[in-house]
Amino acid sequence: MVLYKKSGNHQLRGFALAAIAWILCSTSMGLPEWQIWYLENPVLSYTSMAFVGMWGASVCHHNNSSHVRVCHYYNYRDALVPLDIRVAQHLLLVASIVGLVGAVCAVFGLQQLYTEKLQKNEDCNPFVLSAILNAIASIFIFLAVMCNYFTVQSKDRVCFLPSFQLPLFPYAQKAGSAIRVACISGILFLLSAIIFITYSPSMESKMLPHV
Repeated sequence: MVLYKKSGNHQLRGFALAAIAWILCSTSMGLPEWQIWYLENPVLSYTSMAFVGMWGASVCHHNNSSHVRVCHYYNYRDALVPLDIRVAQHLLLVASIVGLVGAVCAVFGLQQLYTEKLQKNEDCNPFVLSAILNAIASIFIFLAVMCNYFTVQSKDRVCFLPSFQLPLFPYAQKAGSAIRVACISGILFLLSAIIFITYSPSMESKMLPHV
């Protein structure tokens, strides 16, 4: 009895990490700063910037007296969306859905744990399923981050819709802050999976000596 109550504290921590990870994953998809481009304007004397995200791109024009920001949004039907962005879109969407299902499994497991039903059905442990789903979500997030990061480092040609008025090759580019948010999300998903596996009641009971 004490074993299951003590394990519940660890499972609550795992669920809290998974919930925060899912929020950060969903937030990172909406952030525009996945890639930051520096654009050289041949007509004007100042350099413009562009923020490229999963679902849109914003071009910022700066000079001494004004600041203009023009945003364009894209979806699945747009043909000229860079391949790395389209792949990252799918990876993050799958990670968000899988992470949400994992959180639901954790809630179900906590409900069973605190009503002392989990020990009666140890073969079907929702915490183990949640751990697997969280680990998968973490992998998908890191794949999306790597896809975006390698694109920035390789400086490949990028094709956007003509209406975006973005060049094929930016003057310079770097990874934005959205990558850090996604990385934190992936790490938290992984920590949650480790906690669920390590402190699973069925796992702990098997490690105890039989009297």
